[in-house]
Amino acid sequence: MAVDKFAIEASHIMMFARSIADDNQVYYDADYAATTEPGSIIAPPTFAQSSAQFDPDYFLRPKVGQAWFGSGKEPSGISRGEGSGGGGGGGGGLHAEQHFEYHRHLTPGDVLTATVKPGKTWEKESKRAGKLTFSETVTEYRDQNGELVITATGVGVRTERPVDSK
Repeated sequence: MAVDKFAIEASHIMMFARSIADDNQVYYDADYAATTEPGSIIAPPTFAQSSAQFDPDYFLRPKVGQAWFGSGKEPSGISRGEGSGGGGGGGGGLHAEQHFEYHRHLTPGDVLTATVKPGKTWEKESKRAGKLTFSETVTEYRDQNGELVITATGVGVRTERPVDSK
Protein backbone atom coordinates (compact mmCIF):
# COMPACT_ATOMS: atom_id res chain seq x y z
CA MET A 1 0.00 0.00 0.00
CA ALA A 2 1.80 3.10 -1.21
CA VAL A 3 -0.92 5.54 -0.19
CA ASP A 4 -0.43 7.27 3.15
CA LYS A 5 -3.90 6.47 4.46
CA PHE A 6 -6.69 4.14 3.46
CA ALA A 7 -10.05 5.33 4.79
CA ILE A 8 -12.63 2.56 5.13
CA GLU A 9 -16.17 3.55 4.22
CA ALA A 10 -19.32 1.48 4.49
CA SER A 11 -20.00 1.85 0.76
CA HIS A 12 -16.51 0.50 -0.04
CA ILE A 13 -17.18 -2.54 2.14
CA MET A 14 -20.55 -3.14 0.47
CA MET A 15 -19.09 -2.84 -3.05
CA PHE A 16 -16.18 -5.13 -2.20
CA ALA A 17 -18.56 -7.76 -0.79
CA ARG A 18 -20.70 -7.54 -3.93
CA SER A 19 -17.64 -7.85 -6.16
CA ILE A 20 -16.75 -11.18 -4.52
CA ALA A 21 -20.42 -12.31 -4.52
CA ASP A 22 -20.64 -12.45 -0.72
CA ASP A 23 -24.14 -11.42 0.34
CA ASN A 24 -23.59 -11.69 4.10
CA GLN A 25 -25.68 -8.87 5.57
CA VAL A 26 -22.99 -8.05 8.15
CA TYR A 27 -21.14 -6.34 5.29
CA TYR A 28 -23.89 -3.83 4.42
CA ASP A 29 -26.95 -3.87 6.71
CA ALA A 30 -26.30 -1.86 9.89
CA ASP A 31 -29.49 -3.07 11.61
CA TYR A 32 -28.65 -6.71 10.98
CA ALA A 33 -24.97 -6.20 11.86
CA ALA A 34 -25.99 -4.72 15.24
CA THR A 35 -27.47 -8.10 16.17
CA THR A 36 -24.26 -10.03 15.40
CA GLU A 37 -21.20 -10.77 17.55
CA PRO A 38 -19.16 -7.88 16.05
CA GLY A 39 -22.10 -5.51 16.66
CA SER A 40 -21.55 -3.40 13.56
CA ILE A 41 -20.80 -3.57 9.86
CA ILE A 42 -17.44 -5.24 9.27
CA ALA A 43 -15.29 -5.75 6.18
CA PRO A 44 -14.87 -9.13 4.48
CA PRO A 45 -11.66 -11.01 5.30
CA THR A 46 -9.63 -10.00 2.23
CA PHE A 47 -10.84 -6.39 2.15
CA ALA A 48 -7.45 -4.93 3.13
CA GLN A 49 -6.16 -5.93 -0.32
CA SER A 50 -8.43 -3.28 -1.84
CA SER A 51 -6.05 -0.65 -0.45
CA ALA A 52 -4.15 -1.14 -3.72
CA GLN A 53 -7.01 0.56 -5.57
CA PHE A 54 -6.15 3.81 -3.79
CA ASP A 55 -2.54 3.68 -5.02
CA PRO A 56 -2.25 5.39 -8.42
CA ASP A 57 1.05 3.60 -9.09
CA TYR A 58 -0.08 0.09 -8.12
CA PHE A 59 2.06 -2.19 -10.29
CA LEU A 60 -0.78 -4.51 -11.35
CA ARG A 61 -2.98 -1.68 -12.66
CA PRO A 62 -2.82 -1.02 -16.41
CA LYS A 63 -1.40 2.44 -17.21
CA VAL A 64 -2.74 4.64 -20.01
CA GLY A 65 -0.34 4.64 -22.96
CA GLN A 66 1.82 1.80 -21.57
CA ALA A 67 1.91 -1.86 -22.56
CA TRP A 68 0.39 -4.06 -19.86
CA PHE A 69 1.68 -7.52 -19.04
CA GLY A 70 -1.89 -8.78 -18.73
CA SER A 71 -3.16 -11.85 -17.01
CA GLY A 72 -3.35 -14.39 -19.83
CA LYS A 73 -1.00 -17.22 -20.74
CA GLU A 74 1.26 -14.87 -22.73
CA PRO A 75 2.20 -11.38 -21.54
CA SER A 76 0.90 -8.65 -23.82
CA GLY A 77 3.38 -5.91 -23.02
CA ILE A 78 6.47 -7.19 -21.23
CA SER A 79 9.06 -9.39 -22.89
CA ARG A 80 10.64 -12.30 -21.01
CA GLY A 81 13.38 -11.22 -18.60
CA GLU A 82 11.86 -7.74 -18.16
CA GLY A 83 9.63 -6.53 -15.31
CA SER A 84 7.90 -9.40 -13.54
CA GLY A 85 9.74 -11.99 -15.68
CA GLY A 86 13.11 -11.43 -13.96
CA GLY A 87 14.70 -14.43 -12.32
CA GLY A 88 18.06 -13.94 -14.04
CA GLY A 89 17.71 -17.06 -16.18
CA GLY A 90 14.63 -15.95 -18.08
CA GLY A 91 12.31 -17.58 -15.57
CA GLY A 92 9.20 -16.03 -14.16
CA GLY A 93 7.49 -15.09 -10.96
CA LEU A 94 4.07 -15.49 -9.46
CA HIS A 95 2.08 -14.78 -6.34
CA ALA A 96 1.96 -18.13 -4.55
CA GLU A 97 0.10 -17.56 -1.26
CA GLN A 98 -1.57 -14.92 0.88
CA HIS A 99 -2.15 -15.20 4.63
CA PHE A 100 -4.03 -12.82 6.89
CA GLU A 101 -3.84 -12.62 10.66
CA TYR A 102 -6.67 -10.53 12.07
CA HIS A 103 -6.22 -8.73 15.34
CA ARG A 104 -9.72 -7.23 15.14
CA HIS A 105 -12.45 -6.60 12.53
CA LEU A 106 -12.13 -3.72 10.09
CA THR A 107 -15.10 -1.37 10.41
CA PRO A 108 -16.35 1.76 8.64
CA GLY A 109 -14.51 4.80 9.97
CA ASP A 110 -11.17 3.04 10.35
CA VAL A 111 -8.25 4.75 8.64
CA LEU A 112 -5.44 2.34 7.88
CA THR A 113 -1.76 2.88 7.28
CA ALA A 114 0.56 0.11 6.22
CA THR A 115 4.16 -0.82 6.79
CA VAL A 116 5.71 -3.31 4.37
CA LYS A 117 8.76 -5.33 5.30
CA PRO A 118 10.50 -8.45 4.00
CA GLY A 119 9.79 -11.79 5.60
CA LYS A 120 11.50 -15.16 5.22
CA THR A 121 13.18 -16.40 2.02
CA TRP A 122 13.82 -20.03 1.08
CA GLU A 123 14.65 -22.16 -1.95
CA LYS A 124 13.54 -25.48 -3.40
CA GLU A 125 14.67 -27.36 -6.48
CA SER A 126 12.21 -28.04 -9.29
CA LYS A 127 12.62 -30.58 -12.09
CA ARG A 128 10.77 -28.40 -14.60
CA ALA A 129 11.91 -24.85 -13.70
CA GLY A 130 15.22 -25.19 -11.84
CA LYS A 131 15.69 -23.42 -8.54
CA LEU A 132 12.52 -21.91 -7.04
CA THR A 133 13.09 -18.93 -4.76
CA PHE A 134 10.25 -18.20 -2.35
CA SER A 135 10.04 -14.90 -0.47
CA GLU A 136 7.56 -13.36 1.93
CA THR A 137 6.39 -9.77 2.09
CA VAL A 138 4.77 -8.82 5.41
CA THR A 139 2.35 -5.89 5.53
CA GLU A 140 1.20 -4.58 8.90
CA TYR A 141 -2.03 -2.57 8.74
CA ARG A 142 -2.55 -0.19 11.65
CA ASP A 143 -5.62 1.87 12.46
CA GLN A 144 -5.95 5.59 13.21
CA ASN A 145 -4.83 4.91 16.81
CA GLY A 146 -1.68 3.07 15.72
CA GLU A 147 -3.08 -0.30 16.79
CA LEU A 148 -2.21 -3.36 14.70
CA VAL A 149 -5.37 -4.55 12.93
CA ILE A 150 -4.15 -7.01 10.26
CA THR A 151 -0.87 -8.69 9.45
CA ALA A 152 -0.86 -9.80 5.81
CA THR A 153 1.86 -12.10 4.51
CA GLY A 154 2.24 -12.64 0.78
CA VAL A 155 4.49 -15.32 -0.67
CA GLY A 156 6.02 -14.94 -4.11
CA VAL A 157 8.03 -17.49 -6.06
CA ARG A 158 10.56 -16.93 -8.83
CA THR A 159 11.74 -19.66 -11.18
CA GLU A 160 15.31 -19.98 -12.36
CA ARG A 161 14.16 -20.67 -15.93
CA PRO A 162 10.89 -20.98 -17.86
CA VAL A 163 8.91 -24.07 -16.88
CA ASP A 164 9.57 -26.99 -19.22
CA SER A 165 6.43 -27.87 -21.17
CA LYS A 166 6.86 -31.63 -20.61
